[in-house]
Amino acid sequence: MQSFAFATATEIMFGRGSADAAPAAVSGLARTVLLVHGSNPARSAGLRARLEAEGCAVTGFAVAREPDMALIEAGVTAARDAGVKIVVAMGGGAVIDAGKAIAAMVPARRPMLDHLEVVGQGLPLDHPPLPFVAMPTTAGTGAEVTRNAVIAVPDQRRKVSLRDVRMLPRLAIVDPALTDGCPRGVTLASGLDAITQVIEPYVGTRANPMTDALCRDAIPRGLAAIRRLMKAEDPAARDEMAWVSLCGGLALANAGLGAVHGLAGPLGGLSGAAHGAICGVLLPHVLVANRRKVHDGGRLDQVGRWIGAAFCRPEATVDQAAALLAEWSRGCGLSSLAELGIDRGAQQAAAEAAAMSSSMKANPAPLAAADLRAVMEASG
Repeated sequence: MQSFAFATATEIMFGRGSADAAPAAVSGLARTVLLVHGSNPARSAGLRARLEAEGCAVTGFAVAREPDMALIEAGVTAARDAGVKIVVAMGGGAVIDAGKAIAAMVPARRPMLDHLEVVGQGLPLDHPPLPFVAMPTTAGTGAEVTRNAVIAVPDQRRKVSLRDVRMLPRLAIVDPALTDGCPRGVTLASGLDAITQVIEPYVGTRANPMTDALCRDAIPRGLAAIRRLMKAEDPAARDEMAWVSLCGGLALANAGLGAVHGLAGPLGGLSGAAHGAICGVLLPHVLVANRRKVHDGGRLDQVGRWIGAAFCRPEATVDQAAALLAEWSRGCGLSSLAELGIDRGAQQAAAEAAAMSSSMKANPAPLAAADLRAVMEASG
């Protein structure tokens, strides 16, 4: 039996209605709260009222975009000024990453840049983070159970991670009801990101028995659920996608990712395009590139069969399955790289930057810059 380690949030609550437990759970940890939410505070107003009814003093902080250094620093200032003792984030992946980073940096004494990967020194945090509670409202990033936060550094046109094992949330509350009615485009992009995040840890070099168990179950379930959600609103499919997203977060935090995310980080920083959309458009072409480089394609071939089965083609090769997925995604409205505003210059820079990303280290095959450029060219 392979030896491995597995780390995750201290506690996970999953299921419809689990959000009802949040006020008592939060107030049991601390009563001075920074509530991080999206651009519209109305979405979290009910949670705020219930926290206040539990005796909590709540300060709100809005995250209207994917987090960058300035936004995190503003959140840290707001949290310190209010004397908060716990951070709760309710929103999509950007909101959860912002909340996680704020919780990490409030007690810190060093500048944030010292702790950032690639553009900084990548130092461990010098103080433990504040307790952090994550409540996702989209099914995509799995950020509710990961140990890093992705932060844009605009002056370097990069997105990089603030990472420390102590950044794992104290509590993750995954209530699929919070994702009901999510806009179709967001559902597609975030869902493809979630599927990517159970495929890459499964085919990667750091896979272990625990992550395999999660990914083998989640990949076919995610493919079936996202197809259902592109036809109509479906609460049962929302439940499935919330589970797949959670599995992806658990898997990537313990087995790493691959070339899709290795490219998505630099491309997002260079263009400002949505992370999930970038992952969705790259995934089929990265699968093909990886399969052409490996001698034993057992796991990649299995992924091809799972994708094929979702389209009633269980015998599909990786190339055939990738074509089916790309055509279907395009038909559902997924943009090409060019339509996302990613030009050839950005693609060239991303190919070079991806080699330094942590995600590339677990990719199942070595992909040179020329291979990565070919992937992006095939992605439009």
